[in-house]
Amino acid sequence: MSDLILLAPDGAVTRQELRAAPALTKPAVPLRSRIAYAAAHVVPKIHADNTPGRPADLDWDATLAFRHHVWSWGLGVADAMDTAQRNMGLDPAATRELIARSAAESRSVGGALVVGVNTDHVEAEHISLEEVTAAYLEQLAFAEEQGAGVVLMASRHLARAAQRADDYRRVYDRVLERAQAPVVLHWLGEAFDPVLRGYFAGRSGQSTDASAAASVLIDVIAANPEKVAGVKMSLLDAGAEIAVRARLPKTARMFTGDDFNYVGLIGGDGSEQPGQYSDALLGAFAPLAPLASAAIQRLDAGDRDGYFAVLGPSEELSRQVFAAPTFYYKTGVAFMSWLNGHQPGFQLVGGLHAARSLPHLSEIVRLANAAGALEDPELAAARWNAFLSVSGVEVPRVVLL
Repeated sequence: MSDLILLAPDGAVTRQELRAAPALTKPAVPLRSRIAYAAAHVVPKIHADNTPGRPADLDWDATLAFRHHVWSWGLGVADAMDTAQRNMGLDPAATRELIARSAAESRSVGGALVVGVNTDHVEAEHISLEEVTAAYLEQLAFAEEQGAGVVLMASRHLARAAQRADDYRRVYDRVLERAQAPVVLHWLGEAFDPVLRGYFAGRSGQSTDASAAASVLIDVIAANPEKVAGVKMSLLDAGAEIAVRARLPKTARMFTGDDFNYVGLIGGDGSEQPGQYSDALLGAFAPLAPLASAAIQRLDAGDRDGYFAVLGPSEELSRQVFAAPTFYYKTGVAFMSWLNGHQPGFQLVGGLHAARSLPHLSEIVRLANAAGALEDPELAAARWNAFLSVSGVEVPRVVLL
């Protein structure tokens, strides 16, 4: 097999032996022990003007094919969320088209789908609580018209407008009252979006206390038990997630959004009792769909050791992809998609493929190789080594794609 060429932060170039792809099998029956969604990214057209501030011009064939890839491994797709660059280049028109197209594709194969509902189609930064509610309801109605499940995303508008915890309770109660089916709430931490600092706790005290915010979240769920299927928690704090998980009403599931600590959170304590493990709704599972599926298949078979053996090594890779500044993790997700042959070029909407350095990407390659996350190792090595070469790195003699 070819070698990988790695680039260190000091410019040193080294070789690493390329690992063979692990022998993984797609599930013959639906996954049972955990509900798992991969939050999917979008693929821009190679020739489009996807520069900062321009409307997203997507390669729909590649974008939708990637969703079929996720479904083929037995995972659900979480679409039109922050992984798809909501608030980072995916404009409202493209968002609506993405939801409509993904919903149609999910029906064609019976794939599980949830989509993000937000307020981001409103251009003004500051709006009233009543306008926040109306904006949520507008997107909610559209998503439900498409037949998609809903993730009620954290709203920048609400974060700016809410002065106290009761403001969150009131807005969420009004939106949930109109929901036609149970939704998943989303608690996105400031590592992913600094504007959301203090979410659920209220802005008057600028509180970032997770336990105070959690109480508000629990209140919202308890007041709407038939309208909330669960909560996706993305604070990158395993202890906080476990604490909230233990407090959830029995009607609600915890969907981990912790891309740093998901292996143990999904694995749980081994009892398989409600509240002792998390289901998954993760951006990390987009580039790791085969490994995630294989690991959950091990849990389905009662093989906890096998689960940790398959998925455990991927966590270090995910930590690199989601390293600070965490909101640039989309670069790593698209980079892995390109390495694995799911898109023709390494590009993102808004030019965000330039948001990470070559040494950062090199470390992703190294860790992906070690974790067995390269689906076609020879293709990945050829693409990466060629990318280094055209980027000006003096690459030792290798076969270039």
